[in-house]
Amino acid sequence: MMATIAEKLKQFAFRSRDRPKDETEGSRFRPFFGASTSNKRVSEKTAMQLTAVYACIKVLSESVAQLPLHLYINTDEKGKRLKATEHPLYFLLHDEPNPEMSSFVFREVMMTHLLVWGNAYAQIIRNGKNEVTALYPLMADRITVSRNDKGLIEYQYTTSNIESGKGGGKTVTLPADQVFHLPAMGFDGLVGYSPLAMAKNAVGTAIACEEYGSKFFTNAAAPSGVLEHPGTLKNPDKLRESWNALYRGSANSSKVAVLEEGMTYKPISITPEQVQFLETRKFQTGEIARIYRVPGHMIGDLEWTTYANIEQQSLEFVKYTLDPWLVRWEQEIKRKLLTGDEKKNYYAKFNVDGLLRGDYASRMQGYALGRQNGWYSANDIRNYENMELIPEEEGGDLYLINGNMTKIKDAGIFAGNSGTTQGGE
Repeated sequence: MMATIAEKLKQFAFRSRDRPKDETEGSRFRPFFGASTSNKRVSEKTAMQLTAVYACIKVLSESVAQLPLHLYINTDEKGKRLKATEHPLYFLLHDEPNPEMSSFVFREVMMTHLLVWGNAYAQIIRNGKNEVTALYPLMADRITVSRNDKGLIEYQYTTSNIESGKGGGKTVTLPADQVFHLPAMGFDGLVGYSPLAMAKNAVGTAIACEEYGSKFFTNAAAPSGVLEHPGTLKNPDKLRESWNALYRGSANSSKVAVLEEGMTYKPISITPEQVQFLETRKFQTGEIARIYRVPGHMIGDLEWTTYANIEQQSLEFVKYTLDPWLVRWEQEIKRKLLTGDEKKNYYAKFNVDGLLRGDYASRMQGYALGRQNGWYSANDIRNYENMELIPEEEGGDLYLINGNMTKIKDAGIFAGNSGTTQGGE
């Protein structure tokens, strides 16, 4: 009886997290690459050719890749932590996840997959002791996620056929404990959806604008309009070809047109300014920056940036843009790369202090407050500034406070004692 109830509960629990489908239930909207409302096909390749998309992905992927990533261990109940440099996972995360790439390159690749396809995958290699020995990135567009007959998550990965030079190969099934998976925002908790695919109409409009601009400078004849002839032309195609050969394209835009046989020219073209072409392109750049929540000044758009707000925008980038991605990394590292017992004391953490510390004057003021009030030692400060540490015997690790600091209940005691002493004298 109990077994039957357990089976029913298990079936109910997995019902809402079934295999992801091509469209959301009850909707015809498909959050995948393809044709957009601008009639431009959006794919990972066409999207990355947009400078705004490329810049946003580059900023985010390099920001995550450059941050120091450490594995820590809690040494006692008071929360004291130390870098777990002796743990095998520390070297993989901080220096070299596999013999073929550095930690920077690995995280940059994974973040690029995550920002383009909405998912980043890496195969976990373990030894006989169940220790993680390597992490290898897997191409996100070759993986499908599903559940097997037992309700367990599985990853089907299609390998590349290197020998034949073709993209397709054999399909390999990997269990969940062998795949390091970073999903972006999604609907079912199993897979994330591509930010570019979810906003493909905005990306498609940007592609259309860029294509229009390219064709304008490639094909536009200046002067541009209609040639009128008082008589009948025997060969209008020849005249058109001759005109285009002389005046078509940006290289010929300043040439003077010479008209013969009573021909007249009537301009009918509309300038890019008249159709607000430049404004449209600026707006689409902002649209793409909104997709990834990247401040405009970080992708070269300084229109709304001033000296007064640029530092605040940079801090907000760390807090509200970068932090959510970092938390995804930290929690997946703990969930997939640490054993059950290790999770109690070990955890991974990115160090973002370098991005939050502000300009030189602000840093020095903060260090002075910390030093004077006892939560910074000289070596703590020198370590943040990448300076040589002061030896312990010379006081480099001492925590000091001002001598006039005392408890509230003890206020006035020293003055009272002094007064008694002076009176006795």
